[in-house]
Amino acid sequence: MRIWNRVTFCCIAAAWLTPDLRTQPVAHRAESNLVLASSDVRLVEGFNWAKSQALAYAFDGDPVGPWYEAALPGREAFCMRDTAHQAAGAHSLGLARYTLNMLRRFAENISASKDWCSYWEIDRYNRPAPVDYDSDVEFWYNLPANFDILDTCYRMYVWTGDMTYIKDPVFLNFYDRTVHDYVQRWDLGLDGIMKRRRRMNLPGPFDPNRRFQAARGIPGYDEGNPDYVVGVDLLDAQYASYSAYARVQEIRGSRETAREFFNKADSVRELVNNAWWNEKDQVFYSYVDSEYKLQGRAGLDLLYRNIVNEGPKMKGAVNEVLATIKKTPSSDAVEVQSHQAEILYRYGIPDVAYAQMMDLTRANRLRREYPEVSFSVIGAIVTGLMGVAVDPVSPFQAEVEGSSVDRIVRTLPQLGTIAWAELRNLPIRSNQVTIRHETGRKTALTNQSGPPLLWQAAFEGTHQSLLVEGRPTRARTENLPLGRVISSVRVPVGASGTVTVEISK
Repeated sequence: MRIWNRVTFCCIAAAWLTPDLRTQPVAHRAESNLVLASSDVRLVEGFNWAKSQALAYAFDGDPVGPWYEAALPGREAFCMRDTAHQAAGAHSLGLARYTLNMLRRFAENISASKDWCSYWEIDRYNRPAPVDYDSDVEFWYNLPANFDILDTCYRMYVWTGDMTYIKDPVFLNFYDRTVHDYVQRWDLGLDGIMKRRRRMNLPGPFDPNRRFQAARGIPGYDEGNPDYVVGVDLLDAQYASYSAYARVQEIRGSRETAREFFNKADSVRELVNNAWWNEKDQVFYSYVDSEYKLQGRAGLDLLYRNIVNEGPKMKGAVNEVLATIKKTPSSDAVEVQSHQAEILYRYGIPDVAYAQMMDLTRANRLRREYPEVSFSVIGAIVTGLMGVAVDPVSPFQAEVEGSSVDRIVRTLPQLGTIAWAELRNLPIRSNQVTIRHETGRKTALTNQSGPPLLWQAAFEGTHQSLLVEGRPTRARTENLPLGRVISSVRVPVGASGTVTVEISK
């Protein structure tokens, strides 16, 4: 994935915007109550910069509705890929309604005339960004985009509990069109994707002199290779979207459809783990070239989507990421680097993850003003370093387990050498919580506002019991990727209550 090739294009294209559009008064800017305190001064400084920078890109009062910049700074726009990656950080900052509006704008603009694409990039005036769009047959589009947005809609439902993502006909139409019509129109079914044509759905013979002929339907997020047939990132995004679509159908009570798409997701996973694995070099290929041969090296995107099988293949993907960081610890391609901390935390490599975040937030960092950087740092701190996650409980699971709880808040401290860190005012559905980790041995969760919640407090290692408010409580153990083991307990936390869980001394 070489997204940096896009940067040159963006900088040149920005000049096409007319001066009157670039000098309009700015709309009302957003505020956030999210606070991080820690024994680590650098971490707090990095967080504070990221929070301030991200909020500087969030606006309300424009024709498009509430939105935040998710494209090249100064574009006054948000694109599909960046919005998908920035959504977790945006939610943590309290920008859930901004993300909802932006995702709905993408959903409402899917159309047959664009071959079931949406607008790749939408500006503050609620129109396709002129730099990426001339007409419904002449526009820029990366094919993972629909899948990315569908997956993000489900992820945002999990964090917000907003049933708009599950019931709104605009979203439902987008989901259905994406997994059916879009897949068919662009030959993305598993029976054809490895042999598909690179250029499809053109209004006539291919003309390299026409502005968007080569860019309408790029089969991945690598924008520097003009001739490849399909990127592995297209497949892993498809896997994520099929899984998300199945979850949505579960919630809507469509068991058969859910089962069908869980099976389709499994088939995509099987294809990637088998056909795309380079046994000799112990690494995944990254794309199919114009001669239909597998080429390149991949790891980051595959780990981001949790599509890699446990064992040598996962180890190979992680090693590829670590080798890339070792070779280029401070990359000009901040779009790619901004993913790394979140992924490294997920796979239990906190020290390297921390170093990547600190590199992205340092004062003299080249291109740190790119919006994806600040939003992704917030997201990595919340989901990675603080290890906060929301596990939805499907209606079928609740039926089997006899549970009325619709989600479980999980924490797993990954502080590395940091003595303590405390995150305050984090929104999770209708709750706001404070989470404090002391090393990797003690966590306190305060349910600041909202109804009672169920908390799963987890710690690294195998422990027969954990102390809940000082009382030994039997722990459950769970195997994580790469041989990691965690121990956890589930405890209710009442409204305005605080519960402390720690490892026995």
